[in-house]
Amino acid sequence: MAIGLMGLIAWVSSLLSRLIVVANRHPLEATAIAIILGIALRLSGLIPPETQKALKIYEKILIWGIILIGVTLNFKEIVGQGPRILLIIILSMFITFWLVLFLGRIFRLPTDLALLLSVGTTICGTTAIAVTAPLIKARQETISYSVATITLWGLAAIFIYPQLAHGLMINDFNFGLFAGTAIHATPQVVAAGFSFSPLAGKTATAVKLVRNCFMAPLALVIAFWWRRRQSLETRPVAEMTKIHWTKAFPWFLFGYFLLATVNTLGYLPRTGISYLSSFGRTLILISMAGIGLAADFKQISKVGFKPLLTGLIGALIMAGLSLTFIALIL
Repeated sequence: MAIGLMGLIAWVSSLLSRLIVVANRHPLEATAIAIILGIALRLSGLIPPETQKALKIYEKILIWGIILIGVTLNFKEIVGQGPRILLIIILSMFITFWLVLFLGRIFRLPTDLALLLSVGTTICGTTAIAVTAPLIKARQETISYSVATITLWGLAAIFIYPQLAHGLMINDFNFGLFAGTAIHATPQVVAAGFSFSPLAGKTATAVKLVRNCFMAPLALVIAFWWRRRQSLETRPVAEMTKIHWTKAFPWFLFGYFLLATVNTLGYLPRTGISYLSSFGRTLILISMAGIGLAADFKQISKVGFKPLLTGLIGALIMAGLSLTFIALIL
């Protein structure tokens, strides 16, 4: 039922996107409409609890969509700018990570909450939180607050950033680079990128997957830090937590870059690329409906003012640094 509901929303969103025409353009992308319709349905209270639990399947649908659109990436198009793009990603993440931790100290947030907000903002949203939380023995309330905060500002970015970029006349490639660097979670990055343009969506996805790769080494650093803290507090070694590497590394990245390699080497005909990328975009659109349906605003309403403010400032810092480094480095 969950997949059918997401598919129906995706179909309606695509239809509405084509029907709405302003100055011979379709200003509302189907991805944004799908999220809005999903949120509206969730807030209406018409979604049964059992269906709400099943909606998490949107994450798997999104993964396969991302893998398939890898067929549109040609490494020859970005190889010249690769080192500079990587530098933009690293500088934006590193500076934002420490600034969010500093903000947490200023607002007197618990250490575990500040750390989860920091990794969620800089690496990969709720996935980073899910990986980090067991390493620092985070409380369930802390996890819920950080997830809700990251989700709220990530959803806001999906709708606000593309509109601002259109107003500022930012080109497709630069917006894709910005979205891939500045927005929190992979689904949010994909949604914002493709709501701007196909090229922006393709670029944003590629940049975000590179950024996700930093989760595994960061998890290792956090694990060592936590173990050292435990030893200083003379806690038993048995309480120490292991890193779940299968969660810390985005394994679907291999499928994405494998198809990109096949495309770069010219092994796929244009029709094959067209069919695979079209199916991938369809899966992504379906998953966008899932994002809206899964948005739990009741949980967000429980978050205090200070975590929300920390998350907002962190998101703005990440966005500001990304724009600054894009202007200076590219």
